[in-house]
Amino acid sequence: MRGPSGMGQWCLHLWQELGKRGLYSDTGGPACQLGCRMGNPSLIVSPLWTPDLPGVPFVSCRASDYENFSCSWTSSVETFLPTRYITTYRKKSLTGEEKRRNKNGHMGPCLQDPSRPGTCTVHGSEFWSSYRLNITEVNPLGSSFRLLDVTMQAIIKPDPPEGLVVEPIPLAPRRLHVSWKYPSSWPKEPHFQLRFRLQYRPIIHRSWSVVETVNLSEVITDAFAGLEHVVQVSAKDFLDAGNWSEWSAEARATPVRDLATAASKETTTDASLESLAEEPSQAPNPEPINHSDPLEKMAVLVSLGIFAFFILAAVLVITILIWLRVRKHGKDKTKPHNFLIAATHLKALPKAQIL
Repeated sequence: MRGPSGMGQWCLHLWQELGKRGLYSDTGGPACQLGCRMGNPSLIVSPLWTPDLPGVPFVSCRASDYENFSCSWTSSVETFLPTRYITTYRKKSLTGEEKRRNKNGHMGPCLQDPSRPGTCTVHGSEFWSSYRLNITEVNPLGSSFRLLDVTMQAIIKPDPPEGLVVEPIPLAPRRLHVSWKYPSSWPKEPHFQLRFRLQYRPIIHRSWSVVETVNLSEVITDAFAGLEHVVQVSAKDFLDAGNWSEWSAEARATPVRDLATAASKETTTDASLESLAEEPSQAPNPEPINHSDPLEKMAVLVSLGIFAFFILAAVLVITILIWLRVRKHGKDKTKPHNFLIAATHLKALPKAQIL
């Protein structure tokens, strides 16, 4: 492959790169043949290692809050050449005033961070706006670029919630109290809130139970008494824009044991110690384990009382209605009889008396 004039400098870069990759050594034989002549260099390379033009980079963008977003990229072709990237953006949705001031739209650099290669950030973005990213890959043989249109609503993905704490609730064998905090990267503004998704399971189970909430705490009401539970939480924009965050780090806790169950277990343990010499019975214990919650018992009793009250009230109302109907029906029967008596009495009187 014959390159254009003025490429001697990148030939030297190639030579250095070969040494770094172990493809060429001054003492050992070259893994590929490289010839560079300053001014009008030519490059002859074996099929094992061929420099190439940049490919169109793969680009993806994400916003961890509603004020900034970041984009990352990877090269689609291994060029074996020194490569740099030019990253810019242009705001697409402009107001009338912005269009009058700048017909090409608001443009600016997507700032690259040397400590995070392959990423750039747009600061001060607007949640309801659209942007066009231009990521250009450049090497001595040429350049290639990718244009990517993004909207903040589509790429918003909060960081996981922080400070997850799980605690047992005293005297509540089936309850766990879970609390967490907003991710520190999400500004606390009243117009941009988060909602949360909580997943939990006993460590001996594989399937998760999931609940959603807008609060910063939740009470698990169907935990298994005496079993350690694993809990995680994730976040999403309150208006359902974008995607759920990654799950937070795990937190674990064990609900308190039911006192009745604990006493039953102690009695069973004592009995089993006394009968160690006997063969253990394979029959299952017919008595169910009491995992009931005192608060649940109270709720059931209150519900039954309310139900009984409404039943008695309904029976009383029906009885009163029946009694009123029977009474009215009796009065209606006496009216014709009284009318006949009055008519007979008038017929028996003399005409003069009637007049």
